[in-house]
Amino acid sequence: MPQTPAKPETSRPAFVPGIIAAAALLAGVPLLGADWYLLIRFVVAILALIVAWFGVQAQQWWWAIVFFAVAVAWNPIFPVPAEGIGWIVAHVVGAALFLTAGALIRVPREAPPAARR
Repeated sequence: MPQTPAKPETSRPAFVPGIIAAAALLAGVPLLGADWYLLIRFVVAILALIVAWFGVQAQQWWWAIVFFAVAVAWNPIFPVPAEGIGWIVAHVVGAALFLTAGALIRVPREAPPAARR
């Protein structure tokens, strides 16, 4: 009888939001100054707060600090006036941060409801 592989004891909940945010940041570089850039700001700010929350859940609070700063930098309500090569570099660095956090933030898995009995 073949053995089934053991399920991992942790999950990476920030992985998908990190990939989506990194793609949005990289796609936003050619949109700098365009009307559609507001959408990039919304996507990045919201996903930064989501990844920050996953960092808190994983008890890795430093990610919360990093992504709170990202959310402030890309917030669409009170936009930070930024342009030029520095802002393009910030997009690339932000994408790298999201990908790194998505790979490193691990949250312990809970047992399914049926197994808790």
